[in-house]
Amino acid sequence: MAKQGKEQKMLRIRQIRSGVGFPVAMRETLKALGLRRIHQISERVNTNETRGMIAKIPHLVQVVEEQGTGNREQGTGNKE
Repeated sequence: MAKQGKEQKMLRIRQIRSGVGFPVAMRETLKALGLRRIHQISERVNTNETRGMIAKIPHLVQVVEEQGTGNREQGTGNKE
């Protein structure tokens, strides 16, 4: 567990494709990230475990933004 006084950086993860037709392990990874529907967004703490899950299914999800850093990932459609 993280310490109470420290602010944790959060990731907003959006499901961009359905898990239908993909291996069960990929569908379970979507479920573990809290995603059930296309375009649903889930907020998770930015940890190595979360990043590893995202790396397993990059074709199904998109990191929309990282809260706490002020940075946005590419592919969000926002021109800065």
